[in-house]
Amino acid sequence: MNVEQLYEFLKGTQEAKGYFFNRDTSMVMDLLRGLQENMQRYGYMCCPCRLAANDRDWDRDIICPCTYRVPDVAEYGSCYCGLYVSQEWNDGKVPAAYVPERRPPEKTFGKL
Repeated sequence: MNVEQLYEFLKGTQEAKGYFFNRDTSMVMDLLRGLQENMQRYGYMCCPCRLAANDRDWDRDIICPCTYRVPDVAEYGSCYCGLYVSQEWNDGKVPAAYVPERRPPEKTFGKL
């Protein structure tokens, strides 16, 4: 699947759940390429903005869409990496803000 096909597939499945791609299409395509690279590297699409351990069970929380997307978008209008946002965020009704890392430190640095 090329990056455009991945874009269309994820757009359809995630918008139905109320999650939208960031209005910055260039950034979205870069992140999708990162997901594809991680798929080739690890066999699963883990977040390109986080360090993966090459252990599917350990990394389960950062397989896209990550476990933290729901609370991030609910609180900030955007997920940690900025791939998924709310419609309100895209419309400029929610200010762009720094989204702090929710992944526990032991998961972030524990298995490197």
